[in-house]
Amino acid sequence: MAGTRQDQYSVSVSVNGNNYGVWDKMSGGDIDSEETKYNPGAMGASVSLGGRKTVTNVTVARLYDLQRDHHLAPGLIAMAGKADMTVVKQPLDADGNAFGAPIVYTGKLKMVQLPEHDSESNSAAMVTLEMSSAGTVA
Repeated sequence: MAGTRQDQYSVSVSVNGNNYGVWDKMSGGDIDSEETKYNPGAMGASVSLGGRKTVTNVTVARLYDLQRDHHLAPGLIAMAGKADMTVVKQPLDADGNAFGAPIVYTGKLKMVQLPEHDSESNSAAMVTLEMSSAGTVA
């Protein structure tokens, strides 16, 4: 059995068709469904009717690179709440080669979070985008 690690993915982002490259972290995109049960008469056993599929919001983050990201920030901020966004999660084999089909999430750019500031910290400065998922995953 060939296992995999969390770092064996390439996550790329596009907003309004513009490629924003590879991102370091991704969370969310969980696929869930509503639950509908029906209880028949005469104390019959419950019947599961299934339900609508839902996809949780997807959040991506990467190191804020001044040369790459600083000039992109104003445009991303202006598009929050209205721009189409796509996140592509491509599995990689142990050698870093693409393995199988990617998982594709679509939705709207919901939030842009620029790096926090703390004069007493030397932590990595991260830029974060959140996508409101459209409910479909390919």
